[in-house]
Amino acid sequence: MATKTVVIGSASGLHARPAKLFVQAATAADAEVRVSTGGKPFVPARSLLAVMALGAKQGAEVTLEADGPHAAEVLESLGALLERDLDAEEADA
Repeated sequence: MATKTVVIGSASGLHARPAKLFVQAATAADAEVRVSTGGKPFVPARSLLAVMALGAKQGAEVTLEADGPHAAEVLESLGALLERDLDAEEADA
């Protein structure tokens, strides 16, 4: 199992649009991914409601873990997504 810890970059945290984009990417990934923050139990990264229920705010550390043949690559990609300010990118569009 591969793990990675990242800091949430989006102004709204892991909520609404950033959570949706993260869940879409996790669903398309070639690995089973789980996410946790603040000592809470890991939840499936493919569940929008579970991800949003974590309540991860901007600047919060989240830990990703994944199983699968490409787990490390998947975590690099998902981690990079979470570290970006997806809210600012939406405003620029």
